[in-house]
Amino acid sequence: MNIAFYSTKPYDRLWFEPMSHQYDFKIHFLESPLKDSSIPLASGCEAICIFVNDTVTAEMIDKLCRLGVKAILLRSAGYNHVDLDAARGRIHVLRVPSYSPDAVAEYAMALLLTVNRYTHRAYTRTRDFNMSINGLMGQTLFGRTAGIIGTGKIGQSMIRICQGFGMNVLAYDPYPNASLNITYTDRETLFAQSDIISLHCPLTDDTHYLINQSAISQMKDEVYLINTSRGALIDTAALIEGLAGKKFAGVGLDVYEEEDGVFYEDRSNDIINDENLIRLTAFPNVLITSHMGFFTREAMEAIATVTLENADAFANGRELANEL
Repeated sequence: MNIAFYSTKPYDRLWFEPMSHQYDFKIHFLESPLKDSSIPLASGCEAICIFVNDTVTAEMIDKLCRLGVKAILLRSAGYNHVDLDAARGRIHVLRVPSYSPDAVAEYAMALLLTVNRYTHRAYTRTRDFNMSINGLMGQTLFGRTAGIIGTGKIGQSMIRICQGFGMNVLAYDPYPNASLNITYTDRETLFAQSDIISLHCPLTDDTHYLINQSAISQMKDEVYLINTSRGALIDTAALIEGLAGKKFAGVGLDVYEEEDGVFYEDRSNDIINDENLIRLTAFPNVLITSHMGFFTREAMEAIATVTLENADAFANGRELANEL
């Protein structure tokens, strides 16, 4: 089977290339993202493999089907970037449902610790032998209340980490897990009582702009907000307004709602026209990273393994356990 592998980075080839030799696959590694103009690169391929910023619209699915592409392999758990209604019954869509929940949760805590204790700013100062600690005062996390929105595998891992820090945990999830030793509550109560809010839910119609002007107004002053899930969970304009009004003690973002074309790319020599992103980077209590919470050796190996197993199941007519 031929697979067109879009948005290839060097670290993708590190795992996928040697593993592909275990299967009867020929992977065509393409640096180009999947766009309308790059669809013809999949000619002669039975499947394409895409990442989180490769958006697949209904029109693109039409073109892929006309090319003879029969499967879309997602190198991710999230699938909001694919029009599943248009794909259903026409082209198989398979994902990697879980590859390293601990990696993402650990990274969420790293973001919190960094924006709380200003370790990124302290590092920059000491590199210049500026040993002043003025302006770098944080807060003790022990005894604080962490509000976890979404209690799937990543959320559960974040809960364990927060409890390890001696924090009290409140949680919101439309589908509560009775086996967890936590207190579930409604979103309004979580917003009002949490010192730290960490997002670990998928992007759906119900969660789009979950953090908006109304939600922010319900939060405590000097709250910490962490997002390692999907950028559009947060209304960026409302977040900027809250930051300007000094609502937040710190904000850690590993995702951004308009990250396509910026995240995962070197844009250091370019003029960036996204005014919201520029404004966010100007706040001293905001830390933005490039959607890398998953990026550990273990997670990358798991992504490659499950993606190729999905491809093998499709190629050999086996049950597609990870089909959407």
